Amino acid sequence: MPVVMVVEDDQRTLESLCTALEDAGLEVVPAASGEEAISRLGLAPVDVVVSDVMMKRVSGLDLLSHVQEHHPDIAVILVTAFGTIESAVEAMRRGAYDYITKPINLDRLELLVQRAFRRQNLLRENRDLRQQLRRFSVSGIIGQSQAIQRLHQQIEQIAPTNASVLIQGESGTGKELVASAIHHHSQRAEEPLVKVNCVALAEGLIESELFGHERGAFTGAHRMRRGRFELANKGTLFLDEVGDLSISTQLKLLRAFQEREIERVGGQTAIKVDVRMLGATNRDLERAIEEGRFREELYYRLKVVTIQIPPLRERPEDIPLLLDHFLSFFCTEHNKRVSGFTQAARQRLGAYSWPGNVRELRNCVESLVVTSMAEEIGVQALPPAIQDSNESTAITLPLGRTLEEMERRYTLKTLEMLGNNKARSSQVLGIGKKTLCRRLHEYGVLTTDREENGD
Repeated sequence: MPVVMVVEDDQRTLESLCTALEDAGLEVVPAASGEEAISRLGLAPVDVVVSDVMMKRVSGLDLLSHVQEHHPDIAVILVTAFGTIESAVEAMRRGAYDYITKPINLDRLELLVQRAFRRQNLLRENRDLRQQLRRFSVSGIIGQSQAIQRLHQQIEQIAPTNASVLIQGESGTGKELVASAIHHHSQRAEEPLVKVNCVALAEGLIESELFGHERGAFTGAHRMRRGRFELANKGTLFLDEVGDLSISTQLKLLRAFQEREIERVGGQTAIKVDVRMLGATNRDLERAIEEGRFREELYYRLKVVTIQIPPLRERPEDIPLLLDHFLSFFCTEHNKRVSGFTQAARQRLGAYSWPGNVRELRNCVESLVVTSMAEEIGVQALPPAIQDSNESTAITLPLGRTLEEMERRYTLKTLEMLGNNKARSSQVLGIGKKTLCRRLHEYGVLTTDREENGD
């Protein structure tokens, strides 16, 4: 429920407006002058200020300037007579939410207050989202789950070294993002990061792509070309889907690893290269070794350090952050105005298993934003598979997880199932509301001061 401060130096009008807004179910804070309003704004939580423009000493415009400077989260609606509409229009240019003329239509005033409150809430949520994303993102890897926090720690630990890294994970989990994060947090960050999609390279051209070629080395080689190893010199070479390389190419790659030098196709001169190697795959390379499809020596050269990225279904608490991140991104990208998802839609999206992982979620949100005709995305807009996803109240954890993580997931799942109602959630969990808010703060879930104080 919004808290409204009504500022009016005519006592009868002040009482009338306060009574009308209270009857409409709003919480009202009266102020008989601009000076009183300024002094009370620092003492009581206020969402919307409704102020007369023409007041003695401190006018409505003066109050607007004060609010914008000291309380930017508060929306201001100005009340004006027909003779002062120009000043009200000027105030809107300076940041007022809206104005209303005398005699006041109380139904319209209540509507304006509710709209202003929703707008300020949306602005606050967007700001909080940006803060959360900054806190829970390393080079675009978004998440607050313990699995992602461990991933962040791994990146921070191994990035400053020169060790080769094998990044493993299902398709769509973000292996390329992890490679970028390692490079950008390394001592080679100012040097090139060269990415090679091994699947996309034709077998007959892959050697030329990796090592380069001399002019005339083969038909069509009209000029000398440097390969990816040379382009990545002093920097990082990322081989995506390295498990798809042929055995012959693996042998040449192994030699480049061991000797730290290459020869261009058609060349006879060894070229020294200083390259940090990162590889990624969604294949089981140990099985591929057993089946003779991958060189064991190359495997161990690559996996000095191994990073395993968890699938999205094992970190469902990250889904809300990802949804909000992609919603904000694609609203900007496609110039759309979508405020968010309904609670029911969020629950279905959170219950879906996401076999395509973050990539599937990203593409889904983009499609929903592009096709949305409403301010909020509801259940009916979701793809059929997600609409039919079962909203389970069960929580499953693999063996080896800590009691702390079990408590975290149970707490967040309870809060989600009860529609973010913290008072009800604290009762179900058998803890005080202050304790719940403290836990949520530790989990990185933002709460208001009033909630933390138990109000």
